[in-house]
Amino acid sequence: MTGELMHTPVLLESVLTLLDPKPGEVMLDGTANGGGHTLALRGRVGSGGRVIAIERDSEVMEKFAERIKKEKMANVTVVAGNYADSWGILERCGIRRVDGILLDLGFSSWHVDEAGRGFSFQKNEPLDMRYDRQGGGETAADIINNRRQDELERMIRDYGEERFARGIAQAIVAARKHIRIMTTGMLVAAIRQGVPRRFQQGKIHPATRTFQALRIAVNDELGCLDRFLSEVSDLLAPGGRLAIISFHSLEDRLVKNFFKQKAWEGIFEIITRKPLTAECGEVRRNRRARSAKLRGGRFIRPTA
Repeated sequence: MTGELMHTPVLLESVLTLLDPKPGEVMLDGTANGGGHTLALRGRVGSGGRVIAIERDSEVMEKFAERIKKEKMANVTVVAGNYADSWGILERCGIRRVDGILLDLGFSSWHVDEAGRGFSFQKNEPLDMRYDRQGGGETAADIINNRRQDELERMIRDYGEERFARGIAQAIVAARKHIRIMTTGMLVAAIRQGVPRRFQQGKIHPATRTFQALRIAVNDELGCLDRFLSEVSDLLAPGGRLAIISFHSLEDRLVKNFFKQKAWEGIFEIITRKPLTAECGEVRRNRRARSAKLRGGRFIRPTA
């Protein structure tokens, strides 16, 4: 694994306030990354508590697990896996229910700066975009070169909320007729052909939304979140807290509607009537925080 694994946790104080971890409790960090949130949760639950940290990227997981072992943090268990499979992971760890769950749904700065997998259009890298290469599955290049034009258009429109989805899909298909699109640079060049020139100099890079859509599709991000939300009531102890940080409107809409529906059913109490966002100081220190939205709720066991 190249590069130093650094993780500046987003909205940390808000997360700790919302989850309110207490000594002796069991917490689940479903998206551990470099462990910024995990270690803060560990500090609150103390030696009598426990934190289960799930990380989808096996390279990141191994690096974090090495640190946990080196520093002898016996009450932290690091597991390679997908948070959508939390129920099975907790069962294997001998845990039935937990007192708090955190999801930080954004991809890390390490993936942009060091992974070399094509997450950013600002670097010319292979079009991979998989969080876990060991898990197999389609790469971004597979999707770009093999999907039909109408499928690409739908993906870019639905997952990227891109107004020029049709033109971009057409440009991609035209470009790949001459040569397979295998790098981020080649994809950016094709995208530019599909976006009207007068819209290419705005605040948002013309490739931003297409890259978002492709990353979501490669990693089934919305499907994973939907699976997790459908099972989360089976993971939390009565009174357990759930905190979810999202970074784009599609995720936030799923989370918002989930809490709204479960509050109506009397299963969750909404803690955050409006999403919590980062203050100016945190955004200055960590630009990744600028689009973060934190929502949370408290699980109420339904009466039979």
